Amino acid sequence: MDSASGGAGLPDANVSSCEGPSSASRSAAPAATSEPSSASPAPPSRYESQKRRDWNTFLQYLKNHKPPLTLARCSGAHVIEFLKYLDQFGKTKVHATGCPYFGHPNPPAPCACPLKQAWGSLDALIGRLRAAYEENGGRPESNPFGARAVRIYLREVREGQAKARGIPYEKKKRKRSTVTATAVVGNVSVASTQGVGGDGDGGGGVDGGGSSNTAAAAATSTAV
Repeated sequence: MDSASGGAGLPDANVSSCEGPSSASRSAAPAATSEPSSASPAPPSRYESQKRRDWNTFLQYLKNHKPPLTLARCSGAHVIEFLKYLDQFGKTKVHATGCPYFGHPNPPAPCACPLKQAWGSLDALIGRLRAAYEENGGRPESNPFGARAVRIYLREVREGQAKARGIPYEKKKRKRSTVTATAVVGNVSVASTQGVGGDGDGGGGVDGGGSSNTAAAAATSTAV
């Protein structure tokens, strides 16, 4: 009787019929629980996180602007104001024209020149904000971060900081020309090799005519 009453509330008919499915469900449980972990979204990259923070900072700037600005009314001039506003949080020493260390890349002593945002930081910031603007519904043709005035301002900042700090900003030279020249030399050497080899396909070009004349001269000398 004790062994028969061990079902503890389950009907006898279900005990025998549920033993198989229950074991199958137990074995399938780990697979079911593993699906949500594999389907969980990946954390945002460092670039995406920084872009979100920059976008929120700019929106807060528009909100605190006097008078307050909306994103629809924002222009390139407002973007330049925002970049100048960020200079107070900069950490790059930019020497003034009258500073004795103007144009000195490694000043031997401190000076009273202000700290500003480095040109590279501003350029990267504008790139992130330009992408965030379009990702949040803005039209590319009305993107204030891509305005011509903003590009001119960034160029002036780059040139001014290069002179003041004595550190020129040079673009990395592409090595495409070298690769192209190597490819051309390789093709010429292959073509000349094929012409010397006496393939019948080379007879139509200048190299083909030269190779046929050489072969004819060789045949004549052999016959003699």
